[in-house]
Amino acid sequence: MPAADELIERIRLRLLPDPQAAEVLATLVPDWAPEGGFSSPPRDAAVLVAIVRRGEALSVLYTERSPALRSHSGQIAFPGGKIDPGDAGPGDAALREANEEVGLDRADARILGYLPAYFTGSNYMITPVVAEVTPGREFMPNPDEVKSVFEVPLARLMRDDSFGTFRIRRQEVEHTTWQIDHEGQLIWGITGNLTRRFYDLVLKDEGAM
Repeated sequence: MPAADELIERIRLRLLPDPQAAEVLATLVPDWAPEGGFSSPPRDAAVLVAIVRRGEALSVLYTERSPALRSHSGQIAFPGGKIDPGDAGPGDAALREANEEVGLDRADARILGYLPAYFTGSNYMITPVVAEVTPGREFMPNPDEVKSVFEVPLARLMRDDSFGTFRIRRQEVEHTTWQIDHEGQLIWGITGNLTRRFYDLVLKDEGAM
C-alpha cells in the first residue's frame, strides 16, 4: 500500500466517524465571550479541512478571504460557512461551501471524519469536516468570497515547531491564538486554533515517526 494511503487511513481512524451530537455541543464553551454573553443560540457552521492528494504528495487547503467581506476580511480560513436548512449536515455544507468558494468538485472529495466542534466568540458552532481530496482540476477562487487559495504541506503541520502564538486584544483583554506563518501567509485566530487541534488530535504522532 502506498505511504500516502497508509497515512490517510491512520488519520481516518483518529477522527470522529460522525459529527458530535446536540447534547455534546450544548456543553461547549466559546473560545472567548463578549461582555454580557450571547443573546441567541450559536449558529451552526462547517469548514472543510481538505487533505489534497497529488500522487504521494499531501497538503492542506486554505483560502485567503476577500478584503471586501464584512466578516474576517482578508484573513486565512478553511473553506466553509453556515449550515443551510437544505444541507444534509456538516459534511454536505462543507462540500457545498468549498464548491462555491474554490470550485472543489464534490466527486473529488471523500469525507474521512470529523474533528470536535469549535464554539467561537462570534457565536458560531463550527464542525470541522476532514476529507481526502484528489482534485481533477485547479482550484478557482470565487472573487466575491476568496482572494486566493494556497496549500500547506501536510508534513509541516505534523511538526510542533511549525506553530507559534498570535496575540490580539478584544475589549481591552489580551487573547492568544495559535498561528502558522507559511510563506508570508499568516494563519491565526479560529483557523490557527483549528489547525492546532488537527495537529493535537490527529497529526502529532505522525511527526514523531
